[in-house]
Amino acid sequence: MCFAARDLANAATNETARLVSADLQQTNGPLDTMFKFCVGAGRANEGLRADWQRQLTYAHRECGFQYIRMHGLFTDDMGVYRDYGKPEYNWQYIDELYDFLRSIGMKPFVELGFMPGGLASGSKTIFWWRGNVTPPKDMKKWGDFIRAFVLHLQERYGDAEVRTWYFEVWNEPNLDGFWAGTQQQYFDLYAATASAIKSVSADYKVGGPATAGCGWVPEFIHFCDTNRAPVDFISTHTYGVESGYLDEHGNGGTVLSQNPDSIIGDAKRVRREIADSAMPKLELHFTEWSSSYTPADPVHDSYHSAAYILDKLKKSGDAAQSMSYWTFTDVFEEPGPRWEAFHGGFGLINYQDINKPAFYAYQFLNQLGPTELKNSDPSSWICADNTGGVQALIWDFTNTHPGKKVHNQEFYKRDLPSQPKNKVTLGLTHLPKGNYTVETCKVGYRVNDAYATYRDLGSPAQLTKAQVAQIISENSGAPVDVRTVKISRDGKFEQQFDLRENDVVLIKLKQQ
Repeated sequence: MCFAARDLANAATNETARLVSADLQQTNGPLDTMFKFCVGAGRANEGLRADWQRQLTYAHRECGFQYIRMHGLFTDDMGVYRDYGKPEYNWQYIDELYDFLRSIGMKPFVELGFMPGGLASGSKTIFWWRGNVTPPKDMKKWGDFIRAFVLHLQERYGDAEVRTWYFEVWNEPNLDGFWAGTQQQYFDLYAATASAIKSVSADYKVGGPATAGCGWVPEFIHFCDTNRAPVDFISTHTYGVESGYLDEHGNGGTVLSQNPDSIIGDAKRVRREIADSAMPKLELHFTEWSSSYTPADPVHDSYHSAAYILDKLKKSGDAAQSMSYWTFTDVFEEPGPRWEAFHGGFGLINYQDINKPAFYAYQFLNQLGPTELKNSDPSSWICADNTGGVQALIWDFTNTHPGKKVHNQEFYKRDLPSQPKNKVTLGLTHLPKGNYTVETCKVGYRVNDAYATYRDLGSPAQLTKAQVAQIISENSGAPVDVRTVKISRDGKFEQQFDLRENDVVLIKLKQQ
């Protein structure tokens, strides 16, 4: 990709030009990094696998994720509970998982669920790995179990550390698939759980209702307020499709929402619901979000996802304290092990350690400096670091989906060439005088577009080592342009480039 520096005034007169500019002396303050606060994963037992751990280590290093949330912490494959007349607790698998998280510098966003078989009131389960979704048969025993668990965490990791964690009660109890009880039964479970946690330390953070589609938030806050149930944060989920909330087996047809306010509107609405409640200062955490809620949706593999992610994060503003992308890896077995290398899985990374375009959206975000510069362009960030460097992340999100008549599962498997969109001029002022290295990275159609390379290979279900190496080599994230520029006394930098539909471009200036 070739960039040509042109006069800023001439560029501004071009009808198709887009001007993205910043003055290094005009800042918005610290960059809000809610986008990398937390990331999702399938279930706790998968976290004991070598490939999962290898990929999380990499995602943490490259994307900066701080917390991780997952299902199934208490499912029977984690071996946490049995009762032969007297309850017995076993934390060995959880210790192994959490010790690993702490060893790489991450923290758990602790989702408390599902129900251990020895505590369950029924046999209803969800997913291939059979997470029990029934209420406890004995709420006191559940409370004792939670208290013992939190005491163990306190002893093993220290009170100061656990005070930085978050405890979220259950997952999507407003869906029958995830909760075989009523709303009131969930509220009772929440109250008992929160009370057990706070009995260990009033400083430990607990929240919910962890609902699908932003449900139950006003009712949940009202319950906590009127029943004096402790709550420190609200959590909920949102996905950018036209309808539905759950596709357990990955067989459903989904349609990317045509509403430009999808995801964004949910984030802002829930923030308003909290502001209008009896507890207006509660933190808000979207502990799941993505373009689609099904683990078999090729939009997750498509180059369109990178610009989609950035568009939704930027326009959600400061509504939420975190938005946890679902998920970091395709090592995800809700419908069972997958049979194809690219199957539309949720992950930023596929089974073979191949970065999807969505991965680069988060990697680029993590390369932004800590200070955000004032910038009126709604589809970009411009930031500065402490060494005189500047980073400009610029994208175009164009929703090219044809609408309700075509499912994502059909549309995003196609070869979908991007169309020309506009020319963009990046203009910076008040740069210190000197020589700079200017490095440009990009993701878009057939640029860091691993799924396109996979299709070129004939979309084989299983990949050979040579094919994996080829896909990784051709989609490595290496800069598409590196040059040296000299900034004179006027402190100006100007560069123009072409931007196509759903391109994402990161331009980094580093003083030599």
